[in-house]
Amino acid sequence: MQKVTIPISDKTIRGLKVGAPVALSGVMITGRDAAHKWMVETFVKKTRPPQGDDLQVYEAIKPLLDGGVIYHCGPVVAGLDTGDYRFVAAGPTTSSREEPYQGDVMRHFNVKGVIGKGGMGPKTLEACQQVPGVYFHAIGGAASLIAQTVTRVLGVYKLDFGVPEAMWVIEVKDFPVVVTMDSHGGSQHAVIEKQSGEVLAELLSKAY
Repeated sequence: MQKVTIPISDKTIRGLKVGAPVALSGVMITGRDAAHKWMVETFVKKTRPPQGDDLQVYEAIKPLLDGGVIYHCGPVVAGLDTGDYRFVAAGPTTSSREEPYQGDVMRHFNVKGVIGKGGMGPKTLEACQQVPGVYFHAIGGAASLIAQTVTRVLGVYKLDFGVPEAMWVIEVKDFPVVVTMDSHGGSQHAVIEKQSGEVLAELLSKAY
């Protein structure tokens, strides 16, 4: 298993190919539907003006996402009353929901890694080649195990989105993932979709 430290260099990204197991260490940010929509509408496409603490949050997350990793995750968090935050569960969210936004976010913030489950589509794959970046597949159903790799919760932004949708800044140690979309145009998800389609077509032809 290759150990990779965040922030990630272009050289390291170019060296990662589909199928490579990776252990990530460093600081990353969680972000799901609300966060991606907010980033794109407010700072990429600028279809809504910044409101409240938007500009302050933008300036805070910019250096963290530059060469960084965004994790599609809606964590279960302890210590909400005291502010002494601790991740109890941190399983990946299905990534396809972020397909309309992910490429724009990667290009705007220079995001090198996206973590989730289920893979993403052609827009994100194109961004992986351009930025460059990769998609890391995390283990579904292992939320408690993954939470054990979170050594510290460093802070949280946009908590008004709700705990699962907020942008949590976390430090991780040996977070286990597998590269399933790389910067060379490789996508294990596209391969599986094609193979599945061929099998389905064959089964349907025999059925009729």
